[in-house]
Amino acid sequence: MGVKRLQKLRPLVVQQNLDALLVSKIENYRYLSGFTGSSGWLLISHNQAALATDFRYIEQAKKEAPDFNIIQIKGDLSDWLPSLVSEFRWRKLGFEANFVPYAVYQRLDKIIETKKVNVQLIPTTNLVENLRSIKGKDELRLITRAVELTDTVFAQIKSNIKPGMTEKEAAWEAEKRLRENGSDGIAFDIIVASGPNSALPHAKPTKRTIRPNEPVLIDMGAKFDGYCSDFSRTLCFGKPDETLTRIYDIVLKAQLTAIERIKTGMKASKADKLARDVIQQAGYGNAFGHGLGHGIGLEVHEFPALGPGSDDLLTDGMVFTVEPGIYISRWGGVRIEDAVSLQQGKATVLTRSEKAMEVIT
Repeated sequence: MGVKRLQKLRPLVVQQNLDALLVSKIENYRYLSGFTGSSGWLLISHNQAALATDFRYIEQAKKEAPDFNIIQIKGDLSDWLPSLVSEFRWRKLGFEANFVPYAVYQRLDKIIETKKVNVQLIPTTNLVENLRSIKGKDELRLITRAVELTDTVFAQIKSNIKPGMTEKEAAWEAEKRLRENGSDGIAFDIIVASGPNSALPHAKPTKRTIRPNEPVLIDMGAKFDGYCSDFSRTLCFGKPDETLTRIYDIVLKAQLTAIERIKTGMKASKADKLARDVIQQAGYGNAFGHGLGHGIGLEVHEFPALGPGSDDLLTDGMVFTVEPGIYISRWGGVRIEDAVSLQQGKATVLTRSEKAMEVIT
């Protein structure tokens, strides 16, 4: 795994005119090396692949990252990196600008100047993230397993969540079931939002009691061997009113239209527009305030970003969500979210849960 991914990264490092790249983001060093520890750094050049970590993780690193030279370090970046860079005789070192704290960068820069280390620190962004956006077969298998876990748990909790239960109790029921069915944990804090609370796209579960005949939005995700799923459905316990039925049908039409028409080579902003046009034409354009979706993998939000301003290009091998929604203040909201894989030019839905509106009595 690690060797093939390094082979893809190294030409990008050369294109950036770098001698080496320092990788500090947890998901990125896991992707490249297999190392799952919570503290580590990769140093990658055309002929070096080193993993620097402290005493706590040395044995773990040796086991999980056999393709890397394991280096034991002490202190923060500024304590050990200058001497290591001098040893390797690197002159231009790239670093992940979004994941090296500014205070650490300042200390590091000062030490390099004080000790007269002949190296230039060069900020980079998204070199590894762009590679991660294209999923290999093994990654797709793990994401699919996480999706299957989510489908299984959703089928279970539909019969356990009832009016009179609080949103917090329902969210815990979902989390407990995910763990019992083999999820590593939860991909993100589970959302259960009922009635007016469902108008908040990222609502936090409260002590509000779920009531009959209102929208109940559930958003949850599993993790399997580090890979995430993401899933939303909107339920009604009882009899939905005309507004809920109409809005649900609009959101479902928007989602189905996007999934059917998304193609390889399409700009992500155009994919977003496929669903947004349906909602706009129905008179609810201002009520769809977020993007159509996002990539999923080692993180629940990664490339590509499917939104009105996105320049990302949809490519075979990408896995992302399609999740249009309509949210009306003081009434509630509806979101329908599936994970899809872009294969052979079109989107294949990984999620298997029913999408037609479910009225649970």
